Amino acid sequence: MSKLIQALLSGMFFTFILDFFVILGIKLNYIQFYNIHVYYNILFADHQNIFLFLFFSFIIGYLIIYAKTKIALIIIGALFVLSFSTLIPPIGKAVGEMILMKKNVTIKTDKFSYHGNIYYDGRKTVTFYDNELKKVIILNKNKIRGQY
Repeated sequence: MSKLIQALLSGMFFTFILDFFVILGIKLNYIQFYNIHVYYNILFADHQNIFLFLFFSFIIGYLIIYAKTKIALIIIGALFVLSFSTLIPPIGKAVGEMILMKKNVTIKTDKFSYHGNIYYDGRKTVTFYDNELKKVIILNKNKIRGQY
């Protein structure tokens, strides 16, 4: 197997591990905090960015196979520490809010208008905190008018 293919596959493997722990931290510290009903697999699949995945796959693969220095080890170690840090509740919650939460949004349905924060925009439903009702509501995407 050529070193280029070996670098790409190694990079993809380690990037997958990093992604796993970032999404796990979000699931444990953001999704469960707001009591959002979504499976880990759906969360993982729906929030992957192929360009970031490929970028980190190439970088990490290069560092593992070609750059056998202490600096490469430090960079890879720092990436692992950063991805594992989402398992710490305040950090995981903050990362989840950055990625998933949309603040000060107005959603309109046929009968009502809601103003608040989107906690999670799922495949079929939107988990929404209404500022006027002061509670979390689940809205069916088929009943929402317009863009939010």
